Amino acid sequence: MEVEKPWLSQYPPEIPAHLDLQQATVQDYLKQTAEKYPDKVGIHFMGKELTYKQVYNYAKKLAAYLQDLGIEKGDRVAIMLPNTPQSIISYYAILMAGGIVVQTNPLYMERELEYQMKDSGAKAIITLDILFPRVSKVIANTDLENVIVTAIKDYLPFPKNLVYPFIQKKQYGIIVNVKHEGQNHLFTEIMKQPAGKIKEYDYDFEEDLALLQYTGGTTGFPKGVMLTHKNLIANAAMSNAWLYKCKPGEETVLGILPFFHVYGMTAVLILSVMQGSKMVLLPKFDLKQH
Repeated sequence: MEVEKPWLSQYPPEIPAHLDLQQATVQDYLKQTAEKYPDKVGIHFMGKELTYKQVYNYAKKLAAYLQDLGIEKGDRVAIMLPNTPQSIISYYAILMAGGIVVQTNPLYMERELEYQMKDSGAKAIITLDILFPRVSKVIANTDLENVIVTAIKDYLPFPKNLVYPFIQKKQYGIIVNVKHEGQNHLFTEIMKQPAGKIKEYDYDFEEDLALLQYTGGTTGFPKGVMLTHKNLIANAAMSNAWLYKCKPGEETVLGILPFFHVYGMTAVLILSVMQGSKMVLLPKFDLKQH
């Protein structure tokens, strides 16, 4: 029986009734965009800019490092970061390594963080230096084996990168110094190393998970929603179809929506990479400043 779809008659003529999705993974789109627009600025962060080629190369470097740490296809890796270049690099690196992304709210306290790490079974987490003390307190009760630490200043231009630590100390009252040793790894040190070879995996576009996205937990403990590559690509592709006036490789998108929320991840991050747009990232929205 054919189901009537009266809403289709209300669509603008530019909007197709059906989308034929490319059988490509989320990370495939970054590779395609980096090849198509290698010198196009993909990220603008407080004056620092990275091209799509740079983002792709950084992601490959981190992906190889994750595999060297033992991350294999299907392993969960958490990202506990605000909207920063590192959050985008980490997102695609985890997928390139074969892992499943676990987006974690940077505002989580120890109890919430421990629950999510235990529930997801994450083997590694990528987080900020100021959040490292919080992560350290829950490691023993989780499956976390490695912690990759970065800082806001790591991708700030000169002289902001020198000034920011003092601003951070004034704002948060702490300065955290993490050494690149044992189970702790510094993002900056990883980026200094030569890129290793990435083990390639075969993917089932419709069945393989790309993401564990946790709900808000308004009616109980947050639940990890299992999203496949097809789920995420379909969402972004539908948004892309409706934004038919946007020109590929020419748009600028304001990245205010947090990437650790699925709306921001699909409507800003994945869609921008799909379109080859420049993302202007804001790690924290402040009405007085913006």
